[in-house]
Amino acid sequence: MSKSASPTSKSVGTTEPNPQERTARELLTQGRPLFLGVDGEGAAHYWDSYEFAVAVVATKDRAEKVELAETPYKTLAGWCEYTQDERGWAVGPHVGGSLVDDLARRLNA
Repeated sequence: MSKSASPTSKSVGTTEPNPQERTARELLTQGRPLFLGVDGEGAAHYWDSYEFAVAVVATKDRAEKVELAETPYKTLAGWCEYTQDERGWAVGPHVGGSLVDDLARRLNA
């Protein structure tokens, strides 16, 4: 059996999602939700634009889907601001704008 035909080989360019992303995929409709970032308490946030919802995944056993229509934070920007105020962001948030905008915000903060 050639190496390329071995049952353990992976296709080039494919990656397995991390455990938090796997959990988010189970909670949300969208097959590949957008990674927003990690809050100050270590929970990963993923955005599903189909459901207009955020999956907040602390661990496999501690995860929830938050539909923004059921909160005072009706927009993704509102959710990100709420998270910043309540927990802070350790990584991200990675939404809208560009890398240049993100860097400019950091320098002006």
